[in-house]
Amino acid sequence: MFGQSAFQSVLERLRTQAEARSAAPQSPRVRGLQSVFAAHTLGAAHTLNTARAHIQSAYRACCEDSIEPAAPPVMPAHLTQLDPREIAAELAIGFHDTPQSLGLKRRAFARINHPDRVHSDYRDNATRRMMVANMLIDRALSEARTRFPV
Repeated sequence: MFGQSAFQSVLERLRTQAEARSAAPQSPRVRGLQSVFAAHTLGAAHTLNTARAHIQSAYRACCEDSIEPAAPPVMPAHLTQLDPREIAAELAIGFHDTPQSLGLKRRAFARINHPDRVHSDYRDNATRRMMVANMLIDRALSEARTRFPV
């Protein structure tokens, strides 16, 4: 390395590292049992769906005894409040709310109550809450636009 330019010494180091990598034994990367692999090992006559069915039945036979059904999550308390007065109190919409502050309240409410963010068993309650909140915010927004013209 002495007597070489910086560029030549970098090239020499990269070549040495590449030789060391190629001399090291390569281990095959195994990511898991793929359906295509299973279809190939089961024979050419089996289709991919048949292979998947074999894998699923083998999994059930092996592991079904150790799997306990998951208990449904407990419904959050706020999803039980469907009365529009309770939702209005939760939103705390006031006379001095601007269109911007109402947009912030809508997003904050949706972050907690949007149907896509709750368990599927509780989506009906979340949908009702969002409908009421959107109605209340839209009404307040139309009034706020008359008070705060842009």
